[in-house]
Amino acid sequence: MPAMLNHIPLLVGLRYLRARRRNHFISFISGVSMIGLTLGVMVLIIVLSVMNGFDRELRNRILGMVPHATLSQPGEMTDWQSVVNTVTEHPQVLGASPYTESQGMLVGRSQTKGALINGVDPSTLADVSILPNHMVSGSLDPLVEGGFGIVLGDIMARTLGVGVGDRVTMMVPEVTVNLAGVTPRFKRFEVVGTFSVGAELDANLAVVHMTDLGRILRYGDAVDGVHLKVDDLFDARRIGVEAGRELAGRYLVSDWSRTQGNLFQAIQMEKRMVGLLLFMIVAVAVFNIVSSLVMMVTDKQGEIAILRTLGARTGQIMGIFIVQGTAIGLIGISLGVILGVVGAWSVADIIAWFEQVLNIQFLNAEVYFISYIPSELKWSDVRLIAGATFVISVLATLYPAWRASRISPAEALRYES
Repeated sequence: MPAMLNHIPLLVGLRYLRARRRNHFISFISGVSMIGLTLGVMVLIIVLSVMNGFDRELRNRILGMVPHATLSQPGEMTDWQSVVNTVTEHPQVLGASPYTESQGMLVGRSQTKGALINGVDPSTLADVSILPNHMVSGSLDPLVEGGFGIVLGDIMARTLGVGVGDRVTMMVPEVTVNLAGVTPRFKRFEVVGTFSVGAELDANLAVVHMTDLGRILRYGDAVDGVHLKVDDLFDARRIGVEAGRELAGRYLVSDWSRTQGNLFQAIQMEKRMVGLLLFMIVAVAVFNIVSSLVMMVTDKQGEIAILRTLGARTGQIMGIFIVQGTAIGLIGISLGVILGVVGAWSVADIIAWFEQVLNIQFLNAEVYFISYIPSELKWSDVRLIAGATFVISVLATLYPAWRASRISPAEALRYES
């Protein structure tokens, strides 16, 4: 008998979990609490995976196209060759490439569109940008000095109604004064390629050879600055400053956080806030566990009294309901983790299927910085969600278990028929 009493919490707790209740409402509440835990854990894993995916895409795609850091001067930079040679000696600078930049208008077959025009050095562009790896048609090879070739984002190319081999007219805000009056500067360019990085840059970026753009802007051999790629995104400004200190003269340093920092911080804040709000689903499910166990204690008062008269201790009575509540929590968490992991791995395909069937687009690249739903499952998030849910599930069993341990056998058996 003593050995049997030692196993009372586990044996009776699991039996209560499997047994059919006289009060079916208790079974309903227990089932709802288990389903609530499953849904809460599943949704948390999927949503946090999507937020991780946005964070990853920001780093890999947006920050793959946007320079990590930039060195420039108040005017045009004429000694950019020596700048590139000097900064690349810094151990944390992975690449450097000169650039010229301007706003302009592109006139195609069907429409006129504003664009950010980047003049680049094709030979060093791959050192600081992922653009060469995301060409859809054509290539960067025809971007040669004096060739006046242009590479467009695929969305911009479709908007302008042009493709490889077609011509577009570029107009820049610089003006020319002649006998005819004041006219904007413009030049015909041949489309030599299109790219797609799945971001808003596909709709507003055009790339040309820096010398060709420099001729239109009357820069001569000068450029606007030098783009840097560093080994630590979050330390880009410090690395840029250190690299700039090795240069003679005054240089201005900026980094990606000036243009994309707010977006990155917004994603981090949204991840925390969405995670906190969705955790309320788990809290509701845990509250249901408390409710179902309290009703279970009331329903089993007579059996608890009999166990007490047979010698069961207070701690063993508490253990019965802790085991039952913990088992409900474990089942709900396990199902939630399985469904959440599967959902996180397949959410992109599911959304793409819905877009195809319903003929809609959830994310427009012209509005959002990417055009699809990304997802990245992190097992650290899964462990955190499962662990935190398990802890609060166990804590939720303490009050009902304490209520059960306080039942007086004499009072409970008095009203048993």
